[in-house]
Amino acid sequence: MIKNYLKIAWRNLLRNKAHTFINVAGLSVGMAVAMLIGLWIWDELSFNKYFRSYDHIVQIMQHQTFNGTVGTQNAMPIPLGTKLRQDYTGNTKDFKYVVLSTWVGDHILSHGNKKLTQPGGYMQAEAPDLLTLKMLKGSRKALNDPTSILISETVAKALFGGTDPMSQMIKIDNTWTVKVAGVYQDIPGSTDFKDLTFIAPWDLYMTSEPFLKKYAATQWGSNSWQIFAQLNSKADAAKISARIKDLKIAGLSGNGDKVGLTFKAAIFLHPMSKWHLYSEFKNGINTGGAIQFVWMFSIIAVFVLLLACINFMNLSTARSEKRAKEVGIRKTLGSLRKQLISQFFSESLLVAGFAFLLSIVIVQLTLPWFNQVADKKMTVLWASPLFWITGISFSLITGLIAGSYPAFYLSSFQPVKVLKGTFKAGRLAALPRQLLVVLQFTVSVTLIIGTIIVFRQVQFSKNRPVGYQRTGMIQLGMKNEIIHKHFNAVRNDLLQSGAIVEMAESGSPITGVWSNNSGLTWRGKDPNLQDDFGTIPITHEFGKTAGWKIISGRDFSRSFLSDSSGMILNEAAVKFMGFKNPLGQIIKWGKDFKVVGVVKDMIMSSPYDAVKPTIFHMLDGPGSFVDIRINPNIGAHDAITKIEAIFKKYDPDSPFDYKFTDEEYAKKFADEERIGKLAGFFTILAIFISCMGLFGMASFMAEQRTKEIGVRKVLGASVFGLWRLMSKEFVILVTISLTIAIPVAYYFMFGWIKNYKYHAELSWWIFGATAAGAILITLLTVSYQSIKAALANPVKSLRSE
Repeated sequence: MIKNYLKIAWRNLLRNKAHTFINVAGLSVGMAVAMLIGLWIWDELSFNKYFRSYDHIVQIMQHQTFNGTVGTQNAMPIPLGTKLRQDYTGNTKDFKYVVLSTWVGDHILSHGNKKLTQPGGYMQAEAPDLLTLKMLKGSRKALNDPTSILISETVAKALFGGTDPMSQMIKIDNTWTVKVAGVYQDIPGSTDFKDLTFIAPWDLYMTSEPFLKKYAATQWGSNSWQIFAQLNSKADAAKISARIKDLKIAGLSGNGDKVGLTFKAAIFLHPMSKWHLYSEFKNGINTGGAIQFVWMFSIIAVFVLLLACINFMNLSTARSEKRAKEVGIRKTLGSLRKQLISQFFSESLLVAGFAFLLSIVIVQLTLPWFNQVADKKMTVLWASPLFWITGISFSLITGLIAGSYPAFYLSSFQPVKVLKGTFKAGRLAALPRQLLVVLQFTVSVTLIIGTIIVFRQVQFSKNRPVGYQRTGMIQLGMKNEIIHKHFNAVRNDLLQSGAIVEMAESGSPITGVWSNNSGLTWRGKDPNLQDDFGTIPITHEFGKTAGWKIISGRDFSRSFLSDSSGMILNEAAVKFMGFKNPLGQIIKWGKDFKVVGVVKDMIMSSPYDAVKPTIFHMLDGPGSFVDIRINPNIGAHDAITKIEAIFKKYDPDSPFDYKFTDEEYAKKFADEERIGKLAGFFTILAIFISCMGLFGMASFMAEQRTKEIGVRKVLGASVFGLWRLMSKEFVILVTISLTIAIPVAYYFMFGWIKNYKYHAELSWWIFGATAAGAILITLLTVSYQSIKAALANPVKSLRSE
C-alpha cells in the first residue's frame, strides 16, 4: 500500500512540474535557512563548552554604585584574588582553584631571528588545570616554574617549525627569557579564550614592574585584572556570592580608602555558562545579552520555514477543484478517508524529502559565506547521529505540517457532488488561502522594516561626529621603552622624511579609554558627588596628531613648562564638574592641576553610548601607544614603508605592527553589522519564498479563470483592465498585511532602538518605503501571469473550455 501511495505521489508530482518546482524550491530554501540558523544557534549555545569544567568555572565580578546607578565590571584588584586563594580555596572549601590573570593582549614572542606578535597573557599556575587545556607536550603544572611558558600548537609551529619546542628559549617583549615547558592544543574560536595563544607565569609578571608588588598587590581600589575560579563539585555559586559579597569593602576599609568605599562594591560570581549569552547588566541586574539574538534568529527560522509550508498548503488547496474528481472516484471505489489522507501525506512527505536533500546541498554551498558573515567556523555535522535524526525528523514534521491542511481538506469532499459536477469550492474556500498570504507578507514586511532600522542605526552611529580625524592615522602598541627613550629622535627623523605630519605618545589607544580614576576634587564640588573620569596621559603632540578640536583655551605646548601640571578637559568633563568658566580652574588629583583647555568630545569608547568625562594630562613615563598622523600628500604604502624603516633603525628587535585608526573604530560596529547582514540575508530569502507562493497562486488563478478572461476580452475588456482585475486581489491582501506588520514592527523596533543612548529616529519614510516596495514586488510577481492571461487569444481559451 505504501509503495502504491509513493508511486501515485511521484506521478502527481511529475504531472504538475511547475507546482512541484515551487513547492520543492520553497521548502528547500526554508529548510536551508532553518539549518543554517540551527547551526548558528548550536554554536552559540555550546560556546565555552570546550572546557571540561564548564559547569564549575566562574568569573569574579563586582557591582559598584555611581551616583545612584549600579554599574558592573569584571576588572578586579589583585588583593581580592589573593584573599580568595588564601581563605576560600581547598578541597573542603568553596573553590578548587582561584586564578589571577592579566587581560589577553598582544606581545612579542621571539626565538632567534623569528619574531611574532601574538595574543596571550600572564596567569597563575592553576590556569591550565582550570581551563583543562589539552596538552600535546609537557605538563599543565609547568607554570609553577616562573621561568617557563606554555604555548599553543600554532605558536609552536610558527616559531619552531618541525623542531621539538620543548625546553627551547623564548623572549617575551624583548625583555623576559622563558623556557617552553608545554604545548597545548589550540583553543577553539567558540570560546572566550580563543585568543590565548600563550600563558606566561603570573610570578614573572609581578616582577616585571616595581609598582605591581609595591602598590597594586595591596591596593583594593586598583581594578585592572581578572579573577577566574573553579567551584568545588558541591559548591553553590549563589551562596558563595553572598559570603564574599563584602570582601572588597572590608579590604578598602583596611586600606583607609574612603573614596573607594563610596562605590559600595559588591562581589559576586558570574558562571561561565552565562559569559557569552548573558553578559549584559543594567543597574546591577543581569538583563541578558547575545541570547536576544538567539531568540530572534530562532523566530526567524520558524517563520521562514512556516512561509514555505504556507506555499505548499496554499497551492495544494488552490488546486483542490482539479483533484476533486480523483477524490470522488476513489471514494466511490471504496477508498476510506484515512487512505486518502495517507495518499496526500505521502505526496507532502515526498516533497519534503526532496526538499531536505536539496537543502543540505544549499547549506553546504552557502556555509563558507555564512561563516564569513557570522564570524564563525561552523561545519555540517555529517558524522553526528543527532544531526541526521534531527534533520529527518525535521523533514517529517515539515511534511506533516505542510500536508496537513490539504490532506484533511481534500479528503473531506463529497463524492456525489463531485461526480455530478455540482461541487464548487465557493467564495469562502479561498479565505484560508488569503489568510495564509496575509500571514506570509506580514512576516516578510516585518523583517524588511527591522532590517532597514538595524542598518540605519549602524549608519547613524557611524556618521556621529567623533571629535577627531580618524582617517590617515595609525597607532602602534609599545612593548618596550626603546621608542620612548628615543622619542624626539624618532619624531625628528620621521618629520624630515616627509612621511608624517605629527607623532605622539599616549597611555590609551585613541579608540579606547584604558585608565579611569576617581577621588578628584575641585572648587564647588558636591561632597555627595561620586566622580569617575577617563584619564589619558599624552605627549604635547597628541592634539595635532589626533586632530582634536579645541573649543576653549589652548592645546598643550612645549613652550609652557607649566603644562606638566596642566589638564585639558573634554566637554563631558566640564559639564560633569559644573564649570561655567573652566579655564584656570584648579583640580586636585594627588597634586594641583590647572585647566588650560577644553576639547570637543571625542568618541573613544562605544559610539552608542554617551561620551565619558575625560581628562588629558601630560605623560610622565613610557606610553602604551605611539600615534602617527600620515602625510596625506604621499601614498599610505610609501609612508608606512618609510616609518617602518625609521622604527627599525631604533628598535630592530621588535616587529613593526601597526593598525589604522579608522579600521579599529569600524570594529566597534562589527556586531550590529553582522546581525544586520544576517537578518538582511534571511529577509531576502523570506521575500523570495513569499513571491514564489504569489507566483504560483497567480498562475493557478490565471488558469482557473481562463474562460472568464476570454469572455471579458470578447466583450471588449482591455489588457490593462484585465491586469488590474487579476492583480487587485493580491494588492488588497498585501495591504492588509501592511496594516498589521507596520504597527508590530514599530512596537518591537522601538523597544530595540531605545536601548541605545544615541539612535536614529523611526522616520515615517521607512514604513512608507517598505509599503510601496511590498506592493511593487507583489505587482511584479503577479504581473507576468496576469499579462500572459490577458494577452491570450480568447478564441483558444473559449475553445479549450
